[in-house]
Amino acid sequence: MTGAVPLDAVDLAIAALLVVANAGLSFRLKLGLERSLLVAGTRTAVQLLLIGLVIKQLFAASPLWTGVMALAMVLLAGREVYARQTRRFTGWWTYGLSTLSVMAGAGLVTVLALSAVIQPEPWHQPRYAIPLLGMILGNSMTGVSLALEALTTTAARERSAIEARLALGADREVALRPAARHALRTGLMPIINAMSVAGLVALPGMMTGQILAGADPVEAVKYQILIMFLIAGGTGIGVFLAVIAGVRRLTDARHRLRLDRLRPARAL
Repeated sequence: MTGAVPLDAVDLAIAALLVVANAGLSFRLKLGLERSLLVAGTRTAVQLLLIGLVIKQLFAASPLWTGVMALAMVLLAGREVYARQTRRFTGWWTYGLSTLSVMAGAGLVTVLALSAVIQPEPWHQPRYAIPLLGMILGNSMTGVSLALEALTTTAARERSAIEARLALGADREVALRPAARHALRTGLMPIINAMSVAGLVALPGMMTGQILAGADPVEAVKYQILIMFLIAGGTGIGVFLAVIAGVRRLTDARHRLRLDRLRPARAL
């Protein structure tokens, strides 16, 4: 079986025209998304080209640099979660909560996969560790971001109902339970949808990439099933931690709703 067909700059430029076309439609329809589309497309190309060069160097570097790379990925993921919130917590809480949630979910699942499932030698081999962490981290980031957004906006919108439950003697867990459930569902929905349509509506990226590179389709499918389950586990851990900690932050020890710990809503 042959390897992947090599791509050159012209091939990538043709694909990039699709993003430019979307930006043109946004401008024509006055959606205001053209700048975001062009910036996101540019960032995608630059960031992926840079990460390709970095990973190539990591393959020959010491384990310390693999750890540095992993830490940088976690910190940037936390920053992206923080940047997507319309109602941020005051102080360091939004960034700290975002970063710790994605780190716990993606980090624990990645270590489990490397040490107990894939078992490369050594277990922290960057060829496996960095791509695996990146896939789990990216999806965990999306889940945590959606969950925190849903929790904070719902708590602000349903302030009267929450405070009424608290006034009637409910503790903070009971009073905020509807908001927490909504946040958990929102955060987990993307991975549930992805697993539901995998192989029927969508062919996941890792499997497609392996097949294009010449791998046996059955082996590619096995790896994709593993990745989907790992992503679901990492996303679930991150979302649950973020929502639980968010509920605690939105209330105090006297079980009072503390919306003063949220900054005013901002436009994204």
